[in-house]
Amino acid sequence: MLDSKDFEDLRELPFARPDFDRESRKGVPEIILADTKTVEQCLAIAQDFLERTGRAILSRVSPELEQALKEHYGHDAFEWYPVSRTAILRRGQRIEPTGGCVGILTAGTSDQPVAEQAAIVCREMGCTVKVAYDVGVAGLHRLFDPLQDFMKAGVDVIIVAAGMDGALPSVVSGLVDIPVIGLPTSVGYGMGGKGEAALLAMLQTCSPGLAVVNIDNGVGAGTMAALIANRVAAARRAATREGN
Repeated sequence: MLDSKDFEDLRELPFARPDFDRESRKGVPEIILADTKTVEQCLAIAQDFLERTGRAILSRVSPELEQALKEHYGHDAFEWYPVSRTAILRRGQRIEPTGGCVGILTAGTSDQPVAEQAAIVCREMGCTVKVAYDVGVAGLHRLFDPLQDFMKAGVDVIIVAAGMDGALPSVVSGLVDIPVIGLPTSVGYGMGGKGEAALLAMLQTCSPGLAVVNIDNGVGAGTMAALIANRVAAARRAATREGN
């Protein structure tokens, strides 16, 4: 049970109560969702995290915030992922490899921005990440080599990002014996084109072993995948110790 001393490092901003201890408490870093905050709010929260934890991760960074980060910290002082518009500030913080391994597939190139969010989260949680883009059901032959490579590499879980009809996660889940996380994306046309059709298709899967996160929730998919992979990696280490 948590008590007050678990929150001694909680310092309030006028508009936020940053959770500096989230990673030590549950193995998941705090990620600042930037597109619904002002530039000033994002900079203040990021600076607090940088000072307290040595790292600040900002997702869905606007062009205005990108420019402000460059002006405040310098062009080369933060890691920038333009496809997913994610920024990472780091000050003396090291990521310790956990031994967990996550595979990430996308149905199309248009799904890459959300998939990259998931990949960043997995790496920041210590996992090795293997990716393959544009292997959807419109040309299903493209899937087989990357999927075989994932299984040979011993991935612990696979994230599959898909928009349109959202069929690829069910296909992958029907072929592998590890957990699959369906990540619906807001890619498509007309009715259901904002990701609703992909979400419903994944929720209605007939393939056991497929779990689904919300539309465009790359952070949520990455977090869940990394938690699974890190737990499996911990079990492998324990088994190795017992074997010795």
